[in-house]
Amino acid sequence: MRTYDLSPLYRATVGYDRFADMMDRVLSSDVQAPSYPPYNIEKTDETTYRISIAVAGFSGDDLSVEVKEHQLIVAAKRADGDDTRSYLHRGIATRAFERRFHLADHVRVSGATHADGMLHIDLVREVPEALKPRRIEIARAGQAPQTIEA
Repeated sequence: MRTYDLSPLYRATVGYDRFADMMDRVLSSDVQAPSYPPYNIEKTDETTYRISIAVAGFSGDDLSVEVKEHQLIVAAKRADGDDTRSYLHRGIATRAFERRFHLADHVRVSGATHADGMLHIDLVREVPEALKPRRIEIARAGQAPQTIEA
């Protein structure tokens, strides 16, 4: 397996600690990523996203969605002993899981819905006014500079 040295990234940037930490995590991960439960991430608009997770067999009470330190944590745990049925074949996995998604700056969860065995989590990217592009007017000699909003 290849190893990458990210120390030049640390020396040449300021304020990108989260990005560098994420790259370290991704590149140093030798363990295969878990595949349960299956999920989709879609871009629904210019600033909105949706994560859809297949959670067949779980009720809304079994699921939890939490945002903590720029991470979206989706977890499911079934109550023990609530299933007294005897199965001849059990093909629907309802094992407990925890799935983490790292959120970019200015991305927040706007809502979550559970319907038809799917958990849909809606996200929106809200860039603050201070970070939006703006045009700077070039002043002529003797005039005060102005800022013009884009």
